[in-house]
Amino acid sequence: MIYLSGGLSPSYVDRYPHPRLGYMLTFPKASRGDRTSRPFAFDNGCFANPTAYDDDKYLAWLDRRERSGCLFATAPDVVGDWRATLARATPMLARIRALGYPVAFVAQDGLDVTALDWNAFDVIFVGGSTAYKLSESAYALPALAHSYDKRAHMGRVNSRIRYRAAYAAGYDSADGKMLAYGRRVNWLRAAGWIADAERQAPLFDAERVA
Repeated sequence: MIYLSGGLSPSYVDRYPHPRLGYMLTFPKASRGDRTSRPFAFDNGCFANPTAYDDDKYLAWLDRRERSGCLFATAPDVVGDWRATLARATPMLARIRALGYPVAFVAQDGLDVTALDWNAFDVIFVGGSTAYKLSESAYALPALAHSYDKRAHMGRVNSRIRYRAAYAAGYDSADGKMLAYGRRVNWLRAAGWIADAERQAPLFDAERVA
C-alpha cells in the first residue's frame, strides 16, 4: 500500500527514499512535487478550505500539473454528505478524466454504493468522518472496488493501527499529514508501519484461518 503525504518536499523524499512513500498535493497551494519519480496524487482541497474551491480554477490548476505517474485527482466533495457529494462530483468526473488523469470519487458518510456509476471513475477515495472510515462498509469498499477493476484509497491515516487496518482491508493507497511534523522521526515511524503491515497476514488468509 502506497502512503502519500502533503508534508514532504521533493528533496526530503530524495534523501529518505522508499518505494511506497509519495506526495498528496492539494489545490490551490501545492505547486511542487509532481515532477518526480515518487508516487503522487492531487486533492481538490474541499475538506481543508471549501470556500476557496472553484471547479474551473481547479481544472486550470490540474492542467498545469504533471499527468505521468499520477495515481489520481479527486473530484470535488461535500464533507459528511454522500448525496451532495454525488451531485457535486458527477459533472466533474469526465472533465478531470478529459485532462488525462485517473479520477477519484470521494466516498462520504452513509454512501449507497448502488447509486454509483462505477464506470465514471477510477478510484474510490474514502473521506468523511472518522466513524465512517472505521465502519464495516468502509472496510468492505476495497474488495468491491477491485471487483469493478477500480482502486481504493483511504484518507487521513495517521496512526499505525489505522495504517494496518487499511492495509489489511486491501486499500491500494492511503494518505496522512503526520509527516508534516517531526519529519525524520515520523518518517522512521511510518517506515515501521509499512514494514509491519507487509509482514502481517492478509485479512482473509484461508491457510492461517484453517
